[in-house]
Amino acid sequence: MNSRAIGVFDSGIGGLTVYKAIKKKMPGEKVIYLGDTAHLPYGTKSPETITKFSEENSKFLIGKGVKIVVIACNSSSSYAVSHLQKILDIPVLGVIDPGAEAAVENGEKEIGVIGTSATISSGAYEKSIMEKDPDAKITSQDCPLFVPLVEEGWIDHKITDLVIQEYLLPLKKQGIKTLVLGCTHYPVLKDAISRVLGSGITLIDSAEVMAERTNSILKKLGWLKAQESSNGEDEFYVTDFPERFKKVGEIFLKRKIDKVEMISL
Repeated sequence: MNSRAIGVFDSGIGGLTVYKAIKKKMPGEKVIYLGDTAHLPYGTKSPETITKFSEENSKFLIGKGVKIVVIACNSSSSYAVSHLQKILDIPVLGVIDPGAEAAVENGEKEIGVIGTSATISSGAYEKSIMEKDPDAKITSQDCPLFVPLVEEGWIDHKITDLVIQEYLLPLKKQGIKTLVLGCTHYPVLKDAISRVLGSGITLIDSAEVMAERTNSILKKLGWLKAQESSNGEDEFYVTDFPERFKKVGEIFLKRKIDKVEMISL
């Protein structure tokens, strides 16, 4: 089992934050990545549709022989994790609980959560945080324009800075001390978000937390590979716009992506 790959899926390019963190933590692991770019963004879809897409993505990865499915999408994690854990016979890891745990472990009660409309309306982060710390004071904000800005590659752009200010300055005024980046696209904007919020607010990067949790699950099961580098083996699949994914993905990863294959689910 330890020779098989880690499967990662997201609605688009944002899950590359999780891919990058996994490769940093476990360089010897092969990763198969699926970006469901034909159905992007997930954050504006219904729970039923998100669950359907998530099941199709997972089955594609299982067809590739992966040993674990890592859901690098907060909208999918909000609605589909328990369903997938019931129907799949390999571990399925969602991003909500690890992110909530890291926020609570930061030790501050005033916690902000940002995410897509689907993630925020699900209340999944609030529920998970309150289970871990009933005294937490949570302020949530959906940021629907962040995902298209990242997908467009507008990482350092004056329009992006203005949008960040519009969404996040009210949270800063509320006195948050910790901010959960509740969408795997958002860590791409981490530098810009830090510029707007200043140094007094800790950002919880769900990608890093996901890599830690993936590592600990594989270790516990005895499925970790030896940690020599294996970059060349990784596979990238999308359901639409492979050229665009490759172009923006290379900017983000700061390295060449050899091949992005388009598939239909």
